[in-house]
Amino acid sequence: MAHSVSAFQAAYISIEVLIALVSVPGNILVIWAVKMNQALRDATFCFIVSLAVADVAVGALVIPLAIIINIGPQTEFYSCLMVACPVLILTESSILALLAIAVDRYLRVKIPVRYKSVVTPRRAAVAIACCWIISFLVGLTPMFGWNNLNKMRRTQELNGSHTEFIIECQFETVISMEYMVYFNFFVWVLPPLLLMLLIYLEVFNLIRKQLNKKVSSSSNDPQKYYGKELKIAKSLALVLFLFALSWLPLHVLNCITLFCPSCQTPHILTYIAIFLTHGNSAMNPIVYAFRIKKFRTAFLQIWNQYFCCKTNKNINTTTSEPGN
Repeated sequence: MAHSVSAFQAAYISIEVLIALVSVPGNILVIWAVKMNQALRDATFCFIVSLAVADVAVGALVIPLAIIINIGPQTEFYSCLMVACPVLILTESSILALLAIAVDRYLRVKIPVRYKSVVTPRRAAVAIACCWIISFLVGLTPMFGWNNLNKMRRTQELNGSHTEFIIECQFETVISMEYMVYFNFFVWVLPPLLLMLLIYLEVFNLIRKQLNKKVSSSSNDPQKYYGKELKIAKSLALVLFLFALSWLPLHVLNCITLFCPSCQTPHILTYIAIFLTHGNSAMNPIVYAFRIKKFRTAFLQIWNQYFCCKTNKNINTTTSEPGN
């Protein structure tokens, strides 16, 4: 695969570099906006920062490693495994961050009065730490032994070789498809995605029930609150939809590889699936900019203040409004 056509390989590397050049600055801008704007300091945006950190790492770390794997260097087994595992860690981190965001939005509409006492900054930080710990455990499972080393050793013994073997570093060479399908996909990808789908359906159901109620005139207008919640829930559900759309094709291809070994998957489909997974990291800042007013305002203020030499300091004095 890595030695097929040099021009094709060059095109692959160029597309990967382009994705990285969009993903890294875009997600750094997301982190920067949350850091500087007080209106983006609630739990939801802390989880969004965790998601943005994973996306920055995809552009800065995973894509360069993917290019290395595509070249197919000759290396020792565990060295190749270390190159392959970061994408597993960051994928799981993104999924758990999205799940935390979904739960947070549910609590906002289910218990709006008690929300701030339940979702405290300390609890949000603990949740983010737990997400990353779980992500490392899931992503590093191949390093703990669930990999193709024994299979390769058996092949080496059948060939009558007893020397330390050097392999051509490819993802499928070192990562077990049983791990990718049964453990990674069926346990840590598909169930969270389905759970998030149910959560967002319930969020939309709760919001619409509240919006359909007759509201008496008061200073705290519930319709205004739930209207904002509906808008931001739609934006975050779009982020979830794009994530699923980007990652499910590759997992489906993994299932085909495991359950139908004789099936020949066109290489171009594999490359498209890989581009989708990496490109997902560049999509979120675009969604935030076009769909979430607070982010759009913060991005413009950062641009005006730091890149257009304007001295507008209002970015630190923005007041916080729930759910916008």
